[in-house]
Amino acid sequence: MTKAEFVDKLAAKSGMTKKDAASVVDAFLEVVSEALAKGEDVQFTGFGKFYVQKREAREGRNPRTKEKMVIPASAVPKFSAGAALKNKVK
Repeated sequence: MTKAEFVDKLAAKSGMTKKDAASVVDAFLEVVSEALAKGEDVQFTGFGKFYVQKREAREGRNPRTKEKMVIPASAVPKFSAGAALKNKVK
């Protein structure tokens, strides 16, 4: 499902206009992104949790030259589904 399809379905279920639904989706994504950038978790009971996982620096290889290289440490966003969401998907 694309963002546009999601906005259409949200508008239909909530009775909002598509413009209002798009604003809500954009605001939601911005709030979650800002919270993760600050290192905060965003949790919806029963649905799931958005969080940041830190990756340590590690040694890897350049696939083209086979030369060893250091892959720097990084932080990546993750999502863990809650029990209610897992049960609904089953």
